[in-house]
Amino acid sequence: MANTAQPQARGLRAIPAKDRRTVAGGAIGTMMEYYDYYLFGLGAAVVFPHVFFPGDDPVMGMLQSFATFAVGFLLRPLGGIVFGYVGDRFGRKRSLMVTVIGMGICTTLMGLIPSAESIGLLAPILLVFLRMCQGLFVGGEMGPAATIVVEYAPTGRHGLFGALLITGAGVANVFSAGLMAVLGAGDESFFMTWGWRIPFLFAAVLTIVAIILRSKLEESDEFKSYTKTIEVEGVKRKNPLMEAIRHPKNLILGIFIGLPQSIAGYIVLTYGLAYMVQQHSVDPEVGFIGTMIVGFLQIVMAPVWGHVSDKIGRRRFYILACIGFAVLIYPAFALFSGGTAILIWLGMIVGFVIPGVAMQGTLQTLLTEMFDVEARTTGVNVGYQFSNTLGGGFAPLICAALFAWAGHIWPVIVYATVIALAGVIATAYASIRPDTEDAGRLHELN
Repeated sequence: MANTAQPQARGLRAIPAKDRRTVAGGAIGTMMEYYDYYLFGLGAAVVFPHVFFPGDDPVMGMLQSFATFAVGFLLRPLGGIVFGYVGDRFGRKRSLMVTVIGMGICTTLMGLIPSAESIGLLAPILLVFLRMCQGLFVGGEMGPAATIVVEYAPTGRHGLFGALLITGAGVANVFSAGLMAVLGAGDESFFMTWGWRIPFLFAAVLTIVAIILRSKLEESDEFKSYTKTIEVEGVKRKNPLMEAIRHPKNLILGIFIGLPQSIAGYIVLTYGLAYMVQQHSVDPEVGFIGTMIVGFLQIVMAPVWGHVSDKIGRRRFYILACIGFAVLIYPAFALFSGGTAILIWLGMIVGFVIPGVAMQGTLQTLLTEMFDVEARTTGVNVGYQFSNTLGGGFAPLICAALFAWAGHIWPVIVYATVIALAGVIATAYASIRPDTEDAGRLHELN
């Protein structure tokens, strides 16, 4: 339900400062989530095979590095359930404070791990451990962030406000890729020894900013109203996960809906970078700059796509975005094969900014509209994190293995297309709460 303070507001300037602080508080955590993961993805593609997995076989080093990348997703579903429970039971703000602190600590500590040359096997073990802890906290981030932002959004603007979280992801893209590009442009020995660590250590600064912003958050009117109803009627609060499971259709479909969105960035940007470096001898710097360009466009396009979804409907828009991903993934990799910087950057835009950002900018709002207030954070977390674990977490590893098996990019294209079609079917059958004043509930409150 939209915050009723100014239901007819038509933009960020037209709503109260408290609501704008809510958007900023949600977006800063999303920025950190994507900063951590884009940064790790860039490191896994270019740095970690040399620093943590040195050896004579570069393909094996890449597979080991991407396996570490995938490990970070294993605890995301658990984090989604744990912090979904906290967000639905005790408030979205409490959950958001814990997750952002946890993410920041893990990412900062990654930048302090000595290389395998210095401490041997302990180096990759520490990397895997911190990656898994990072995944636990990241798993609890999107649910409460999307829930509180969309609950505060004016009626008819849920898509725009939810998409502003992905604007934070665009900022993260620019920061992570920009720092890596600047540092990578210097001496290679310095970059491989110390330079790559600086962006990881910068996470400590982002954490402090996030804590300050989130300390000012307030719960939405809808959550306060639900809490008051429970207290007045003396109803015992139920387990949010059990409440979501009582209506399993949307819980299951939410996972399939999230799959195309989860793999888009990791195939086009993360695996795409490794593919260009290994198969076409592209300078990693070109990929870093391209990722930064994508980030700038993501900042602009995410709210644009969110606004379009408000106009034509969330379901229709997300289905079109999934189809767009299936159609454009092959042209993107064809452009990567061109070898020139301009074609590579164009491929990133074609493969990710058009369909990927469209899916990213819509998914979190779509998921919030699939669950009622008492299980909303949990429902969003389950759909978002299980899909990211099953899809995005293993996407670069699957793509690398498919290419190693076939010696050609076509199995990767087929893999992406099948996932996109699964998202289309799931979205078509989901129950979605309309973004209107009289939307009501999806299910009776028992």
